[in-house]
Amino acid sequence: MKRFLLPALLLLLFSCKHPNTNNSITIGKIDSLHSNIIGEERKIWVYIPDAAKDTSKRFPVLYLLDGDGHFASVVGIIKHLANSSSGPDMIIVGIPNTDRTRDLTPTKSVLMPGGVKDTNLKTSGGGEKFASFIEKELIPHIDSVYPAAPYKMLIGHSLGGLTVMNMVINHTKVFNAYIAIDPSMWWDKQKLLRQAKDAFQQKHFEGKSLYLGIANTMPDKMDTLQVRIDTTGGTEHIRSILQLKDILQGDKSNGMNFSYGYYKNDNHGSVPLITEYDGLRFIFSYYKIPNKINSELFDPHSTADVAADLSAHYVDISKHMGYTVLPPEDDMNGLAYYLMQNKQPQKAYQLFALNIKNYPKSENVYDSMGDYFANQKDKAKAIEYYTKALAIKDNPDTKKKLDSLQAKK
Repeated sequence: MKRFLLPALLLLLFSCKHPNTNNSITIGKIDSLHSNIIGEERKIWVYIPDAAKDTSKRFPVLYLLDGDGHFASVVGIIKHLANSSSGPDMIIVGIPNTDRTRDLTPTKSVLMPGGVKDTNLKTSGGGEKFASFIEKELIPHIDSVYPAAPYKMLIGHSLGGLTVMNMVINHTKVFNAYIAIDPSMWWDKQKLLRQAKDAFQQKHFEGKSLYLGIANTMPDKMDTLQVRIDTTGGTEHIRSILQLKDILQGDKSNGMNFSYGYYKNDNHGSVPLITEYDGLRFIFSYYKIPNKINSELFDPHSTADVAADLSAHYVDISKHMGYTVLPPEDDMNGLAYYLMQNKQPQKAYQLFALNIKNYPKSENVYDSMGDYFANQKDKAKAIEYYTKALAIKDNPDTKKKLDSLQAKK
C-alpha cells in the first residue's frame, strides 16, 4: 500500500497526518504524579510521537528541565530532525517548576556571582532530592505509562544546566546523553566545577555524550581570552563555563563524547534554541543516512544491495542507542515505491523484502509487495501477497486489488 509518494530519504521526509477535527493544534498532554521524595504533586508535559499509534514501537525519551519554557521549541526540533532522518523521534518529558531555586541547585547557597547575597535563594539546595525524584519516581513512571525505549537524554538551561552537570558528575548512570545550556557553574563558589575537575579525571563515561552551549555574557569589547583573566563578579558566569569547557576538553581518556559551541551573537536568554538544535545534531551525528547510501539509492546505474547497506547503517545506530533500531517501515515503503516508479525495480524489491523481514506482522508490507508484483506483471505473485495481507487484516483497498486480479484470470 502506497503510504508515501516521495522517497523518505530525500532532503525532506514527509509523514502522514490525520485530519484535525477540532480546529486545534495539540503537541502534547499534561500528566502528573505524586512525589514522595519531594512531597508534592508534580505536573509534567509529555509529547508522544505520532508513530506511537503503532503500539509495538518504542521511543527514546528526552527529559527537559524548565519544561514549560522550552517544550514547544524542542518538540519542533525533534520533529524536524526525525522527519529529515537526522535523529530519532522521541518522547519528550517537560518538567515545569514548582520551586526552581530549590530543585535546580545541588547545594545550599544564598550567594550570587561575585559573592553578593540574595535572600531569594534561601530555598536552595534541594537538587539531590530532585535528582532522586527524576531517577526513582519520574523515569519509572514514564517507563510504565509510555512506550519508552532505554535511551534517555537530559537538557537544561542556566540552573537547569547546573542540574544537568550534577547528573553527569554525580548520577552518571541515569542518562545516556546531556545538553547543558549556559550552565550556572558559578553556583556556591564553583563547588560543582571543582567536583567536575576530579570527576572527569577519575571516572569513565564510555557511551555518554555531552554538548555544552556557551552564551556571550561578557561586557562589550571583551573577548574569551580577556575574560579569563578578569576577576569581577560580572564575568564569573562565563568564566566558570569556560573553565568547565577546558576541563572537559583536557582529558580524552575518560570516554566522554564531548563537544561545545560558543555563541558570540547570543546572550543567556537567547542561547537555548540554537544550543538545543546543535546539541541534538552532535549527539545524533551517526543517525543521518550516509551520502554513499543516498547515492546508491538514486543512481539508476548502481547495482548495490541497498537493503543490506541500510540494514548495516541501522545496526550501527542500534549500537549507539543501546537497543535495536530497525529501518522505519513507512520510510522504506515510500522509498521503494519511488524506486519502482522510477524504473529501479531491483532496488524497490530489496526494500519491500526488507520490510517484510523486519515487520512480518504488518499487513501493509505484504500489500506493498503485491503492488510490486502487479507492477512487474506477475499476477500470481501479486495475488499471493495480497492474500497474505488480507490474512493479517481486512482492508478494502487490498480486497479491491485482489478481486480485480482474480477477475482477470
